[in-house]
Amino acid sequence: MDTKEKEQLEQMEKEMEEQKEGVAVSEKPRSKRKLKPPSNYKVVFHNDDFTPMEFVVWVLQGIFHHPVSRAQQIMLDVHKKGKGVAGVYTFEIAETKVYRSMMMAKENDLPLLVTAEEM
Repeated sequence: MDTKEKEQLEQMEKEMEEQKEGVAVSEKPRSKRKLKPPSNYKVVFHNDDFTPMEFVVWVLQGIFHHPVSRAQQIMLDVHKKGKGVAGVYTFEIAETKVYRSMMMAKENDLPLLVTAEEM
């Protein structure tokens, strides 16, 4: 480095130091507003006359990871009461599970209806 470059470098360092000294940093006061937790949605299977009970159990095991006994209980709720709750999730997760369940039904040419309802 020659003397001219050294002088330029020293000048830049000096200017940076002056800028640091002239800046006052203050912290923002925290907002007193409290965040509410995200809404929960229940994923609901609806009864129809065409979707086999075994298929509903298979979907509940595959997508919702329910053990056989719990999947069968939900399937019986769907069959006897007209609908059954597969689980409660945040919106994005519920939406994904509804989509995957409906796609499995569509791939198997079944009219299964699965919805997400806000709690």
